[in-house]
Amino acid sequence: MIKPYPAGRGPVPPSGDQIELEWGDQKAVVTEVGAGLRSYARGAQSVLDGYEVGDMCTGGRGQVLMPWPNRIAHGRFRFEGTEHQLPLTEPERGHAIHGLVRWVTWRVVEQERQRAVLECLLRPQPGYPFTLEVAIEYQLSDAGLAVHTSVTNRSESDLPFGAGFHPYITVGTERIDEATLTVPAASWLETDDRGIPTGTKMPVDGSSYDFRAPRPIGTAVLDICLIDLERDENGLAHVTLQGPDRYATTVWMDDAFPYVMVFTGDTLAAARARRGLAVEPMTCAPDAFRSGDGRWILAPGETKRSAWGIASSSR
Repeated sequence: MIKPYPAGRGPVPPSGDQIELEWGDQKAVVTEVGAGLRSYARGAQSVLDGYEVGDMCTGGRGQVLMPWPNRIAHGRFRFEGTEHQLPLTEPERGHAIHGLVRWVTWRVVEQERQRAVLECLLRPQPGYPFTLEVAIEYQLSDAGLAVHTSVTNRSESDLPFGAGFHPYITVGTERIDEATLTVPAASWLETDDRGIPTGTKMPVDGSSYDFRAPRPIGTAVLDICLIDLERDENGLAHVTLQGPDRYATTVWMDDAFPYVMVFTGDTLAAARARRGLAVEPMTCAPDAFRSGDGRWILAPGETKRSAWGIASSSR
């Protein structure tokens, strides 16, 4: 069900129309602005650390990160012999961050009680002179929430692309310090003091980033890209946060996502810091438009698809 805000009856919510999904005891809200996931709950238990309808999204909370996730150093990259300069949307570090679609208005093209499909046509603009068509389906079922994405190059030339998603999961604890984390990643990407990969891949073995076996987060400060993910027989990788009461939230991702950022939120405003754990499936590494690490190149008319989702359970 779409809940548009009536014209002429007060201010419009910062995230626009609210697309409400429901299945059993599950409820999720997707926003017209950015096609982001504002909230998701199972019964009385919040699965996400989201935000209120009257608030502007902060910290990338639930946002869609396209046509690149994370950072592009200095907002500059070269593609097929041409230099491109993007707006510096992370001015404190001098980078372009999290793509170009998270603040634009998307269009709802399909709607049922438990699912919705939103589309966006990203037009050519300074720094990214390409036309990209994106469709995202959010669907609730007994298995939880599934998010399916298709992207199509509508330009007359090749274009560079990467995708990411930015949910903050929770297990009902006041802070994530009390929760146990499992990430089936064998390696991590070393970064400089401005958050840009150095080009060195490091093993998690013996490091503070080894969460292959369940381990309490405690006071660990995480803002790291983990790779070499172990997958199940269906090609899915699972990142799980578990609370002291055995309640667990899992983010799963298909093989379109070889990279996952894990962020404990320490740099957020005090009211939100370490309240949820950002688990960000990504098709490419940070700064991939410059390094090429995981970057997709779509030919004219080419379509690529990906899937990820969230499951919750009380064990």
